[in-house]
Amino acid sequence: MNVVLLSGGSGKRLWPLSNDTLSKQFLKLLKNEHREYESMVQRVIRQLTSVYPEISVFVSSNAAQSDILRRQLGDVDAILEPERRNTFPAISLAAAYLRYSKQLDENEVFVVCPIDVFAEVKYFELLAEVEDLVCSGRNEIGLMGALPTYPTEKYGYILQKDASVSGFVEKPSATEAEDLIS
Repeated sequence: MNVVLLSGGSGKRLWPLSNDTLSKQFLKLLKNEHREYESMVQRVIRQLTSVYPEISVFVSSNAAQSDILRRQLGDVDAILEPERRNTFPAISLAAAYLRYSKQLDENEVFVVCPIDVFAEVKYFELLAEVEDLVCSGRNEIGLMGALPTYPTEKYGYILQKDASVSGFVEKPSATEAEDLIS
């Protein structure tokens, strides 16, 4: 399995603990099973590799986070954006990198996840199901999300029609988020 982890945060949500070069995903605030502190980045990589030992992980990040990525993850395969441009351009750059730099076949599936997801291992096990849906030819893209319990401008919204995805809205206005939930 090929997984691209998106790590482009600007460090605003947990300010002043986080900042432009030390976004929340790099803060060592979580305790692992040995009661040692780890960051969200370290936790996600640990969880992914525990479920998929042969996984290929790529981290899509902005160039300003290159040093902290290497300090926390070692020799990680980083896809560095010259500047922040949001989710879709980051995924497009990752797709081009995998195809042209890593020589992945144009029909090979890759999974994209946020690097700051706080989830149980079961979430990562479900990634294989999404990959299987795409590999089977039943779907060209698969998305996983959580049902929102309140409207917010901080997240993207997957639009659904029947059992299919009909669109995606990236960080809508408060009014638009309310409309999406209703």
